[in-house]
Amino acid sequence: MDLNTVLDVRDARRPVPWRPGDAWLGGGTYLFSEPQPRLRRLVDLSRMGWEPVRELPDGSLEIAATCTIAQLSRFGRVWSAPAAPLVEQCCRAFLASFKIWNMATVGGNLCNALPAGPMISLTSALDGMCLLRAQDGSLRRTPVADFVVGAGRKDLGEGELLRSITLPARAVAARTAFRQASLYGLGRSGALVVGVLDPVDGSLSVTVSAATVRPFRFWFPLPPAREALRTAIDAAVGPDDWFDDIHGLPAWRRHMALRFAEEIRRELTAATADAPPPGGPR
Repeated sequence: MDLNTVLDVRDARRPVPWRPGDAWLGGGTYLFSEPQPRLRRLVDLSRMGWEPVRELPDGSLEIAATCTIAQLSRFGRVWSAPAAPLVEQCCRAFLASFKIWNMATVGGNLCNALPAGPMISLTSALDGMCLLRAQDGSLRRTPVADFVVGAGRKDLGEGELLRSITLPARAVAARTAFRQASLYGLGRSGALVVGVLDPVDGSLSVTVSAATVRPFRFWFPLPPAREALRTAIDAAVGPDDWFDDIHGLPAWRRHMALRFAEEIRRELTAATADAPPPGGPR
């Protein structure tokens, strides 16, 4: 797409005062996919030199906003953490060609705030925390589950920049389960559900996305019974929260989300239920 209203492209390494019509440019896969008549200037982040993915001393994982899907996928395939399989599963849920994979960024996926954004699914399920930087240099942090507030809506101020997403050590050491559905092969996700079983205290979280306008993360101190899980989801996700577009009706999305949540509950609790009690079989 030729953005013929854009008059200037600035290097983000040389800050300039933010003004109406400015936009951050990461991979550009969204910006250049359709007309952007309000834009007058792009501030290019591609030369910032941020390390795409890095493991921090405390065991947490920091993903730069400019990390591409291809870079994250390569990292996930060699990462030794128990949650590593979830990285590739969510990358593969990304409806995109290899050309898009090499340009689209994790930060862009979050900031577009589309319900089917699989990087939203990945980072919200693993209790990710966004680091945001305002134009005056001040920083704030917010959970990914709170950063995306609706379809195409996010908690981002004018000129504010998503710098990175950090996944805590406890989450990346957890056992995960993944389910995803589309109406047709290689289609956009109509429902995507991730379960995370904490290895320390046995708590279970279930994150519903793609089926809903924003991610819904449910945490249980102990794995719930089937009806308790279903009740929690139905109590939190209202009729208007189930997404409705050509990729799936709300009733179908709700059905698939509830079905997947129960499958994940059984999968992640089966090993615990089958384990012998302390001291051996009784």
